[in-house]
Amino acid sequence: MDGMPHSLQVLAQPSRQRTLAAAISCAGIGLHSGKRVNLLLRPAPVRHGIVFRRTDLAVPCDIPARFDHVADTRLCTMLAHKDRPEIRVGTVEHLLAALAGCGIHNLLIEIDGPEVPILDGSSSSFVFLIDCAGIAEQAAPVARIEVLRTVRAEQGTAFAELRPSAFGLDMAVSIEFEAAAIGRQAFSTRLTPETFRTDLARARTFTMAQDVKALRKAGLALGGSLDNAVVVDGAEILNPAGLRMRDEFVRHKMLDAVGDLSLAGAELSGRLVAHRAGHALNNQLLHKLFSDDLNWRLVTHEADAQVIWQGQPVAAAA
Repeated sequence: MDGMPHSLQVLAQPSRQRTLAAAISCAGIGLHSGKRVNLLLRPAPVRHGIVFRRTDLAVPCDIPARFDHVADTRLCTMLAHKDRPEIRVGTVEHLLAALAGCGIHNLLIEIDGPEVPILDGSSSSFVFLIDCAGIAEQAAPVARIEVLRTVRAEQGTAFAELRPSAFGLDMAVSIEFEAAAIGRQAFSTRLTPETFRTDLARARTFTMAQDVKALRKAGLALGGSLDNAVVVDGAEILNPAGLRMRDEFVRHKMLDAVGDLSLAGAELSGRLVAHRAGHALNNQLLHKLFSDDLNWRLVTHEADAQVIWQGQPVAAAA
């Protein structure tokens, strides 16, 4: 969003940027690559944002976690370096959802491979890492992107829409699958650190049993197993322990949306209404939002201040 002109309103409600209190690491396998990868979450200064750093290269390369760096949305959200598009980081959505859900604004994510580890297929392991590291409040106000006009992305019967809302990020998501174990499900919530933990964090990614062979033949889902994904076969759940919650499928779709929409570059204040949407529509929705300056404005909360700047780029104000 660098260079986009907007008005910036500063409100008299203190709300500070946050990072981790300490560095913390984990290791696991990539869902699609099947390769082991090491992940290190490092505290970062104010206005740094969320940035991935590929440390396995001869020269480490940074990729900002932003919608305009999304290079692929097939089965996951994949980010790429703008000038070197071959340098990528895939399956970022579960980690990004945990960071957004827990209110982490600044972080350097060091990774020694092209895919974030899948861990248990949800965001709960990443939330555990955040809790272990602790959260540190920083001396800078939080910037929020306020949706001013409804924007919509659609493909066939699937759609995703952002509408104005005065209460942070509200979400209403529905899905519909032929598999009887899923069928049609809907879920609504308002995103806060509490609701993310209780409503969304534990919901795992899922796939259809008949698709697994084709995915692996295409070189995908090589690290997938019943330990990190829910596998559905018609009316049956193949995981021995079953589901974590009855509507785990739609909750996971909402978790994905939280991660994908965090690529806006700042917290969103709006209402998401989506049906049968996925990573592609989530990313298209952000492109639609930022395609017109009249669709949004950047709002920051600073104690004892009430000032409006006109025509300031996001990079200077965030």
